[in-house]
Amino acid sequence: MGSVRRQASSGSDGDPRLGGVADDERKRKRMESNRESARRSRMRRQKQLEDLVGEVGQLQQANAQLVASINAAAQKYAEVESANNVLRMQLTDRLRSLNSVLEIVEVVSGLAIDIPEIPDPLMKPWQIPRPIQPIMASADLFEC
Repeated sequence: MGSVRRQASSGSDGDPRLGGVADDERKRKRMESNRESARRSRMRRQKQLEDLVGEVGQLQQANAQLVASINAAAQKYAEVESANNVLRMQLTDRLRSLNSVLEIVEVVSGLAIDIPEIPDPLMKPWQIPRPIQPIMASADLFEC
């Protein structure tokens, strides 16, 4: 009775040796399938790794371009700020010279001349004393 169950469970028609061959064939096919699956998995991981390495390279390149752009903008800002400081000093000197001339005219002519102070926004342009109003121009302003 025991051998009948074994034969029935092995799927053979009477020869117990054929059941072993079928089992061996199933094991071999399963091993091949597992090997193929593992190979595909390794290939997928390798592709993912290559994609990530490529993305890292692209991001590093983009980052380097951004850093270069920021550095160029900072350099340009420093140049403009330096030029503004020079212009601010030149304007201040000219205003002082103009005020001196006005004082001389006032003394010589005896007339009272309102001599304005040097405006503080020239010294601190980031502190605007009042809101900036838009400048409106008409077309006939530019006619000659």
